[in-house]
Amino acid sequence: MAHPIYRVRSFKIEAPYTLSVRFDDGSEQVIDFQPVLAGELFGPLKDLTVFNQVRLDPEVHTLVWPNGADFDPATLHDWPANAEAIVTRAKQWDLSRT
Repeated sequence: MAHPIYRVRSFKIEAPYTLSVRFDDGSEQVIDFQPVLAGELFGPLKDLTVFNQVRLDPEVHTLVWPNGADFDPATLHDWPANAEAIVTRAKQWDLSRT
């Protein structure tokens, strides 16, 4: 079963850890990333100066951070449907570090 391929076209910092993300299909999501900033890869983004270094990768058309953290554009596009599972996973990442 194939799923649509989405590309992030632009983003805007709306608030601390919160981005407005616009996609190639014209849709937009406002995402609060703070609940998922955990674990080895996403944990460093708790530092707001690191989080705010987010950029749009022109090749893969998604959000990326200097430490290599990124999200699949489809995950971002469908954030409301995915958020609960991602937050649950993030809690497990923190527990695995203790």
